Amino acid sequence: MAKHFPIHPANPQRICWGCDKYCPAESLACGNGSERTQHPVELFGEDWMEWGLSAETPVAAPADAAPDSAE
Repeated sequence: MAKHFPIHPANPQRICWGCDKYCPAESLACGNGSERTQHPVELFGEDWMEWGLSAETPVAAPADAAPDSAE
């Protein structure tokens, strides 16, 4: 089971958020790269959880779908 993902961590800059190990930024154990993965709160701001699709949002039709009009 995956670890709990914190919504608003106290110091997100101290941790790499790229996997479930949550390594310190100075010692990336997973080999995820040379830089740490930022937490969404660092990238998108405090309201990052409010972004995204809601249940009421209609899904757009695929681009290759034929139109319904018979012209």
